[in-house]
Amino acid sequence: MHKVRSTFPKIRVEDKTDFLEDLKTVYHALDHELALAAFDVFKGKWGKKYPKEIKSWEDQLPTLLTFYKYPPQIKEAIYTSNPIERMIKEFRKRLRPMNSLTNIEAAEKIVYLDALDYNERWGQRVIRGFGDPLVKQRLQDLFEERYPNDGPEVE
Repeated sequence: MHKVRSTFPKIRVEDKTDFLEDLKTVYHALDHELALAAFDVFKGKWGKKYPKEIKSWEDQLPTLLTFYKYPPQIKEAIYTSNPIERMIKEFRKRLRPMNSLTNIEAAEKIVYLDALDYNERWGQRVIRGFGDPLVKQRLQDLFEERYPNDGPEVE
C-alpha cells in the first residue's frame, strides 16, 4: 500500500484511475505467478509513459510480492502493516510531549513500558486469518524452514 501511495502522486490525473485499476490486478492476483504475469501486462501498458515509476516497481517487485509466500487467509492482514503502524503511532503519541528526555535509556524505558501495555491490551486478539489451525501449521513450517534447529533440544 505504501508503494502505491508513493507512486500515485507521480501519475497524471487523467491516468490515475486506469493506472490504479491495472495495478490492482498485480496485487489482487490469486498467486505469485499470476501476479508476475499481471505485472508484465501492466508494464507493457504503462512502461513507455511512466518508465521511472515502472522501473521502481520492477526493482522492488520481489519484496512487494513477498506476501504470496504465506497462506492466502492472512494475505489481507500482512499486505498492509496497520497493526505495526498503530503501535508506532502509540509510541510517537507517548514520546512527543516528552521532547526533553534526559538520555536514550529514558526513551527506551518509555517505549518498553508502552510495548508491555500494548501487548496486555492487544496480545490476546487474533488477527483475521491467523486463528485457522492450517494457517498456524503453515506458518510454523515456514518458520522451521527459515530457522532450522541445528542445536540440541532445550527443555
